[in-house]
Amino acid sequence: MLSGNNAIQTALREGPRLCSYSMKSLDDWLVAADNALRTVAARSHAGRPNPSAAVPDDAALAETDKALAGALMRVNHVGEVCAQALYQAQALTARSDELRREMDRAAREEGDHLAWTEQRLEELGARPSLLNPLWYAGAFGIGLLAGRLGDRVSLGFVVETERQVEQHLAGHLDRLPGADRRSRAIVEQMKEDERRHGDAAEAAGGIGLPLPVRGAMRLAARLMTRTAHYV
Repeated sequence: MLSGNNAIQTALREGPRLCSYSMKSLDDWLVAADNALRTVAARSHAGRPNPSAAVPDDAALAETDKALAGALMRVNHVGEVCAQALYQAQALTARSDELRREMDRAAREEGDHLAWTEQRLEELGARPSLLNPLWYAGAFGIGLLAGRLGDRVSLGFVVETERQVEQHLAGHLDRLPGADRRSRAIVEQMKEDERRHGDAAEAAGGIGLPLPVRGAMRLAARLMTRTAHYV
């Protein structure tokens, strides 16, 4: 069994050969372009009920608490924009139909998160990040790279991403105002879904990524979250 370092080094050495695996039909790329436009420019629609639907809105939420919740939910919305880009890119470069179907399934669940956070932003009177097209493009490029390194590396990237997102959402649960029960209901369900996605990718054979790669991912995520908090 290859270690994470050896698997990635082998994939990089075989880079030119990987192009033959990652080339898709024009239809696939058109679908990916359509998904990108829908993610950053259209209203999102969830396939599952919003977890906050049964939670009464707290009209007495202080303006300062509302502003904080709006900023945190904007960051979470950006995370879901990036998730759509990553899964779409990794589905494009997946070598097996099984992995492609798994990426598509996870993308649909992440699409629920996108719709839920979008709806909550509207309720809080907050706006999405102005940089969403940039976030999407960057995440799509990273997803293409991860996918071209092979299915096990791609799955390993999903595992690490979901573990980091799960920790990030746990931090938001600590920071959200106690009175904002609607945001908390959404974040709690998102956290559970991310845990399942990470477990599924690990069970499917995802390899552990090298420490420098994990560190770079954390650094990039920190930059994104701090920027999206305000912009």
